[in-house]
Amino acid sequence: MAPDGIGAPLRRKEDQRFLTGKGHYTDDINRPGQAYAYFLRSPHAHAAIRGIDKGAAESAPGVLGIFTGEDLAADKIGGLICGWMIHSKDGSPMKAGPHPALAQGKVRYVGDHVALIVAETYAQAKDAAELIEVDYDVLPAVVSTKDARSSTALVHDEAPANTVFEWELGNQAETEAAFASAHHVTKLDIVNNRLVPNAIEPRAAIGDYDSGSDGFTLYTTSQNPHVARLVLSAFVGIAPEHKLRVIAPDVGGGFGSKIFIYAEETACVWAAKKVGRPVKWTGDRSEAFLADAHGRDHVTTAQLAMDQDGRITGMKVHTIANLGAYLSTFSSCVPTYLYATLLSGQYAIPAIHAEVDAVYTNTAPVDAYRGAGRPEATYVVERLVETAAREMKIDPAEFRRRNFIRPDQYPYQTPVILTYDCGNYEASLDKALELANYADFPARKAESASRGKLRGIGFSSYIEACGLAPSAAVGSLGAGVGLWESAKIRFNPTGNVLVYTGSHSHGQGHETTFSQLISTQLGVPADQVEVIHGDTEKTPFGMGTYGSRSLAVGGSAIHKAAEKIIAKGRKIAAHLMEAAEADIEFKDGKFTVAGTDKAKTIQEVAFSAYVPHNYPTDLEPGLEESAFYDPVNFTFPAGTQICEVEIDPDTGGVEIVNFVAVDDFGKIINPMIVEGQVHGGIAQGIGQALLENCVYDPESGQLLTGSYMDYCMPRADNLPSFKVGLTETANPSNPLGVKGCGEAGAIASPPAVMNAVTDAIGVDMQMPATPDRVWNAMQQGRMAQAAE
Repeated sequence: MAPDGIGAPLRRKEDQRFLTGKGHYTDDINRPGQAYAYFLRSPHAHAAIRGIDKGAAESAPGVLGIFTGEDLAADKIGGLICGWMIHSKDGSPMKAGPHPALAQGKVRYVGDHVALIVAETYAQAKDAAELIEVDYDVLPAVVSTKDARSSTALVHDEAPANTVFEWELGNQAETEAAFASAHHVTKLDIVNNRLVPNAIEPRAAIGDYDSGSDGFTLYTTSQNPHVARLVLSAFVGIAPEHKLRVIAPDVGGGFGSKIFIYAEETACVWAAKKVGRPVKWTGDRSEAFLADAHGRDHVTTAQLAMDQDGRITGMKVHTIANLGAYLSTFSSCVPTYLYATLLSGQYAIPAIHAEVDAVYTNTAPVDAYRGAGRPEATYVVERLVETAAREMKIDPAEFRRRNFIRPDQYPYQTPVILTYDCGNYEASLDKALELANYADFPARKAESASRGKLRGIGFSSYIEACGLAPSAAVGSLGAGVGLWESAKIRFNPTGNVLVYTGSHSHGQGHETTFSQLISTQLGVPADQVEVIHGDTEKTPFGMGTYGSRSLAVGGSAIHKAAEKIIAKGRKIAAHLMEAAEADIEFKDGKFTVAGTDKAKTIQEVAFSAYVPHNYPTDLEPGLEESAFYDPVNFTFPAGTQICEVEIDPDTGGVEIVNFVAVDDFGKIINPMIVEGQVHGGIAQGIGQALLENCVYDPESGQLLTGSYMDYCMPRADNLPSFKVGLTETANPSNPLGVKGCGEAGAIASPPAVMNAVTDAIGVDMQMPATPDRVWNAMQQGRMAQAAE
């Protein structure tokens, strides 16, 4: 292993600038002559717009322009799109209501975009917004997921009963037969609570127009700048693609919320031409709560059928998925193909049938949030499995072991589309049991009881499909684009390397891990490698970063480009050493002639590639290669988490006293970065399980949790010291053998925590397990016992 190659715990190269305050974020950019944008947002959850009086505001100091949806329409600027078509079980396409960047005739949630004010300063733009008079006709609103279909409030005329689609997956007849013959059936009502993403950097955008070239530049906080350019040019109609450059510099976290194309960047880049000045907008935290795409928000009834030996024979799931007021960029695929396809979990379940009804409500749009459908599926599966084990009085570890897919069953075809390519779930479970000291849990439980505390333990054995994904597969399921990735490798004459990637880094450590790939494959030290991303004018077209795909797909593209570099290097080396190309070998950064001591380093070959004097006519100068990689399958990280909690019965306060995570991520490129990703994911999952909950007032539709005063984020004192471990089954579906690690912690931890909480208190409850909710659940449980 190279000291800075694959497998080395190399410190992150990018941290030097981040930790010293030298990061370069969108808000750090200021263009000459720059003006500032402020968005007037709807104070109502649902209202018709009868008129907008801009007169007083337009004459306010510093105002350069005030724009509404009518102005966008006049310029034939289209609405925002959803890029994944879902068909209902009757074959009809999903009901996609209009999604204008600025409201046209109607607002549909508190925070909806009513007008854009551009002024010399941000303060002047904000002051002018207060002078705009909007005549609203307030309409009934619906915010409840479970009540959306029965509500008299209609979010979009195109969607009767507020229904976007009624979708299904699996074999209903086989599933019903399994339940008809079941020895035991477990049934749960499950709520997956709505979350606000809360990346540390709020969204921002700068639109710039050059009248000389008739070209636009958009600086923005994006996870996928090429896709943003494609959508804004081909669908929204800002400009032809070759006249629009999108730059996503350093991005301070995304968690999915910066995948999407939003109204703000659309309006800013359009307005730059209208006012003849660059237009800058930086959102504040209140705007992020109101208008960033939210996550989760499912209401589910799920059932599990077992035979007399505790083997699972079938699963039935019915989910209502809240998609908010508009369809966001990828929202439709989250509760369908990223959710129901994972309902088999790690288990050999013969029959599964899932129904998903997606609904509109008068709330912020809901889209992918760390894990995107996979956490929701894992929560259903692992809460069911844990509850079934308790009801059948089987140890939860043993119950899982009985139902695991065995290593000799791969490739394993699930009843819900996916084919798992590899795995060893027992190995992860066994290691987690060891790290958690599961055998001594009864003694620890007794010790807690002696202090008047309740102790519980909970499991979560998860699997996720990531490395998104084979283009042919996702295309057949409704995706509007393929999900391949691109890379270009360029050697400079002096031997250092530039790697251009279509992936985008917003905290994952790509500049380090991609350099490690180059170090191992090409023998160039990692500190001699620069990774370039985030600029559509510099990098090859790529699909961006989400779904734990950067290494499995983007890294594989780099690997393929490096193979081409080696192939050309052989030709050059053969010429330099007067040998046959077939006799040239490459290892550890050196080209050698087999059976001799003749050798050239790759740096020498690179230098020669740029200063040729007597090259053969069929050998081009230069050492630069590109590659596109389209995966043959998803990747399937899997593992087991075990959470142990202690609860104060007098207050309902929950303390996590032990947390173990054992994961199979395939080959590990940088174990330090992997561990950091796991820690961060677990922290987010614990936040959902114990603290976070996005709540709207059911009558007015106002966001009640619109700041950190009301929306509780996890802090260091809410988290234990995690014990993490790894097992490995090499992934056969990509050349690196990797699987992806960015989302696993957030996927597996909520059910582990809630299984531990419900084990401790002896009754079921919904997330988040805040002290008042836990205390009330215990009281209700006592009353139910007394009634019996």
